Amino acid sequence: MTATAHPKNNTNQYIPKNKKKVLCIFPQYSRSFGTFHHAYPLMPRVKGFMPPQGILVVASYLPQTWEVRLIDENIKSVTKTDYQWADAIIVSGMHIQKPRIKAINELAHKFDKITILGGPSVSGCPEYYPDFDILHLGELGDATDKIIEYIDNHQKRPEKQIIFETKHRLPLDQFPIPAYNLIDISQYFIANIQFSSGCPYNCEFCDIPELYGNSPRLKTPQQIITELDAIIASGNPGAIYFVDDNFVGNRRALMELLPHLIKWQKENGYPIEFTCEATLNIAQSPKLLEMMREAYFTTVFCGIETPEVSALKAISKQHNLSMPILDAVKTLNSYGLEVVSGIIIGFDTDTPQTADNILEFINASQIPILTINLLYALPKTPLWNRLKAEGRIIEDESRESNIDFLMPYEEVLNMWKRCISTAYEPKYLYQRFAYNAENTYPNRIEVPNSPERVSWANIKKGLHIMGNLVWQVGLKSSYRQIFWDMAIPALKKLDIETIIHIGLVSHHLIEFTKECTQGKESASFYSQKRKELVASANQ
Repeated sequence: MTATAHPKNNTNQYIPKNKKKVLCIFPQYSRSFGTFHHAYPLMPRVKGFMPPQGILVVASYLPQTWEVRLIDENIKSVTKTDYQWADAIIVSGMHIQKPRIKAINELAHKFDKITILGGPSVSGCPEYYPDFDILHLGELGDATDKIIEYIDNHQKRPEKQIIFETKHRLPLDQFPIPAYNLIDISQYFIANIQFSSGCPYNCEFCDIPELYGNSPRLKTPQQIITELDAIIASGNPGAIYFVDDNFVGNRRALMELLPHLIKWQKENGYPIEFTCEATLNIAQSPKLLEMMREAYFTTVFCGIETPEVSALKAISKQHNLSMPILDAVKTLNSYGLEVVSGIIIGFDTDTPQTADNILEFINASQIPILTINLLYALPKTPLWNRLKAEGRIIEDESRESNIDFLMPYEEVLNMWKRCISTAYEPKYLYQRFAYNAENTYPNRIEVPNSPERVSWANIKKGLHIMGNLVWQVGLKSSYRQIFWDMAIPALKKLDIETIIHIGLVSHHLIEFTKECTQGKESASFYSQKRKELVASANQ
């Protein structure tokens, strides 16, 4: 799509003298448990997980007089014509997208285009990208303005790489509305929005404090409401994920936001449900949870990581121990929140008993969705620094992790395979969903059958998904009887939403697990083992 970007809110912006054409590219993601890509064929039009929030903000920040195109490679491929059209190419991405980021740069240079790279990967490790023309280090701010000025005044690539580093960040309350006009939101599994940036905790394996700081910075509630209106105006996505590093990082600010979300939901007929990522100690804030329930939050991702106390202490995640983990999960369930958990295998404290402990925890907690990963050391994290000093970082992209584990590598890998293959055996997965259908979903508020919820577009979408679920899962799958054992009682209660939710998510998890156990997918979301193949295949 081509459009004029939204005007910026800051008053010291550079005013361009020339009209420019800028192509923003978000590289294709590698597949993972969390992308839910096996569910896309069952849904109308869906091709990607969620919109690329960061580069949408950058696209919106560019001068209003410039022509801006944005291509998310998860939705469509960049063409020769796209490269030829642009005066400059802006790319953003994470470490897992590194191979594709580099491939895009090479393609752009074949057309002699100026290439600019920003985002978390280059901000953390600029040395990864020596061939880009311009590097943008840090967040939106004065470096962004300098890059805009450079694009405005130059037509040719610089003789050597130029680095602009943000010294003065644009406050979040001055961020423009992401350029939703440049995407088709109906092509995404879920929409997203950002309220805050940064996290007050310092978990050993996490790079968020290094990139974004410990003091969460905030948008205003009015900004969030305006962004929600913009999302809904682009199409009803059904669900919106708060992509904050820690949604409860500043609880006072969240308490100020939630009444606005409740009011917006009521005024708009509860058109969507909210999900978020938060630390497990959110369970100790009943007033906050009650407000989240009224705002129709239905899912919360918690980085539980491991049920083993010694490991949580070793990785500086003691906040998971402020109350018993199982009690915290049950508390969240009591407010209608289905818990999604991160689980990591490969800590220094792991023993041959760890896999049993994880599986026992999964059974006791009845958490249906768990992202089970091998530990991977991200650059510049405390974990990376410690292991680097110990000589335990292995630069071998044929491995599933870059860590020299204390346990034998193959034993750790087999623990991972055992955990995911057991956790996502259809019978046990559906049992955990059945628990939540009985003990969590009924605790949610009853939302109205408003025109926004029962629109013809939503009805058609639901019928499309149900038809595909019946065919692909109910008739063709090896676990079809398990599906019908869940679906028939729900059909009798006309609970179509539960059938769709469980059917779609389970289909992805079961299919992805098959690929993992066959060695077709990586054991770590951050592993580059298969990413190089993806990058070369897309050239």
